[in-house]
Amino acid sequence: MRRIAVCLILAGLATVSAASPGTAQALPPHAWLFGTWTGGLFPVPRNMTAQMCLAQPVVIFARDVVLRASLTDPLYQQRIIQTARTTQGGFEFRFEPGADPLTTLGSGLLGQTAPPPQQGFGCETADVLHVRRLGENEISFPGCADFPEPLYRCP
Repeated sequence: MRRIAVCLILAGLATVSAASPGTAQALPPHAWLFGTWTGGLFPVPRNMTAQMCLAQPVVIFARDVVLRASLTDPLYQQRIIQTARTTQGGFEFRFEPGADPLTTLGSGLLGQTAPPPQQGFGCETADVLHVRRLGENEISFPGCADFPEPLYRCP
């Protein structure tokens, strides 16, 4: 399931990148981030190949969602973007509050147990993500404890 979701998102990203210059104005402010990123949770090896990077992306940015991997869950956590705005040196995302749809099934009577809150990025709240642009293909999440290392765009 994880690979299917990544393939669908990558297919959508290919469509966005193949858009004509006239449609570029319709892209959201965070379009520069679209794609897969690695690192963040760990230092990126200097000899990382595109194949190695795409085998285990840590964060995937798309138009309406941000997916993140964790060390303890084989599935990506999906956060729906409420707002994305440009800041000095980067971007700020605010996410829709709510429960992860994959965990809402519950195990209580008739599946009515309260779903766990969605996982954030270790920032001041689970519904905020600050992104700092460090270079052409390098970003960081300042103040986000879950991602102490820089992230690099997968080629």
